[in-house]
Amino acid sequence: MKFSRLAVAVGLCAVALVGCDQKQSATTSTSTKLDSKAQQASYGLGLQIGSNLLATPIDGLSVEAIALGIDDALAGKESRLSQEQLDEALQFALDRAAEKQNALNDAAAKKGQEFLAENAKKDSVKTTDSGLQYEVLTAKDSGASPKATDSVTVHYTGKLLDGSVFDSSVERGTPATFFLRQVIPGWTEGLQLMKVGERYQFFIPADLAYGASSPTPAIPANSTLIFEVELLDIPSQKSAAAKEQASAAE
Repeated sequence: MKFSRLAVAVGLCAVALVGCDQKQSATTSTSTKLDSKAQQASYGLGLQIGSNLLATPIDGLSVEAIALGIDDALAGKESRLSQEQLDEALQFALDRAAEKQNALNDAAAKKGQEFLAENAKKDSVKTTDSGLQYEVLTAKDSGASPKATDSVTVHYTGKLLDGSVFDSSVERGTPATFFLRQVIPGWTEGLQLMKVGERYQFFIPADLAYGASSPTPAIPANSTLIFEVELLDIPSQKSAAAKEQASAAE
């Protein structure tokens, strides 16, 4: 098997673990011992690959056939299939995966568009020219607002449209500090609308979030995201003010 196809096969192996039937899983788990360091390292490698590729949408693969291929490769045996057969089969699996992923992406995009269209009808929700939607939860009469070049300290909770939380500084109990130019466009724009001490809820279209390139399986591609954000501080403005005072005192 060519090395270019080997990487694909390893990925398919991990994903196949998701689709295997319960009987296969039970047999593997009870018959495989993890007593030695080598066995534990082997298990750890398989677990890591499986976790990384869990979200790949490939169905119908056989755990037994994958195990047979691995056994043959480790034993130095010749492939039971021709290179042409291997290439054709792997390409078929990849094409099926792409079709399924595209369908999921399209469905997520449509769901987000429909949600935003309805959400925009609420009196409490405002929509910017970019399509970003926001709702003021706690307002302040005065206070500093960040610029795109500033760093900010915030508490936030990020959710999908179904309400599931994918990230939360509130749950961790530790505020997050970052530069606005380093985050998704919806955050860069939205945080500049806020004053220190305010809480907003942002409804961020996929094109102002991660689009089709999600950084984590917890956020499906083309997801519209909901963030509740509290602006706690603007550290960069304090730093700049301190430098100005120091220069004036010299």
